[in-house]
Amino acid sequence: MSLESPSGANASISELMTQLSSETSRLVRDEMRLAQKEFQESAKHAGIGAGLFSVAGLLAFFGLGTVIAAAVAALSLPLPVWAAALIVAAVLFGAAGIAAIISRTQVQQVSPAARTVDSVKEDIREVKDARHDRI
Repeated sequence: MSLESPSGANASISELMTQLSSETSRLVRDEMRLAQKEFQESAKHAGIGAGLFSVAGLLAFFGLGTVIAAAVAALSLPLPVWAAALIVAAVLFGAAGIAAIISRTQVQQVSPAARTVDSVKEDIREVKDARHDRI
C-alpha cells in the first residue's frame, strides 16, 4: 500500500490529510469485511464439527445399547446371537470413531481471525514507515 499519489509531491497538507482520511476509512472497511468472512468460515467449521461430534455421541450411545443387548443375549441364548450383537456393536463403535475423528479435524480448522490481525499489523507498519519517511 502506498500512501503517496503521483501528485503527492505537489499536494497541500490539507489534500494529503483528506487523502489519508479516505484511505484509512477504506482500509478499515476492507479489514472489517475480511474479518467478517473469516468469522463466517470459522463458524461453518465449528458447526460441522459440533454436528459430527453429536453424531459420534449418538452412535456411541447405540453402541453401548447394543453391547448391553449382547450381554443379555449371551446370558440367555446360544453363542451365535450374542456374537452377532457384538459384531453390530463393533460396527457402531467404529462408525462413532470415524465421526469423532472427522469432527476433531473440523473443529481444529476453526481459527481466530489471524489473517486479519496480521494484515492490520502490516498496515500499521506501512503507515508508520511512510510517516517516518516524510519526517
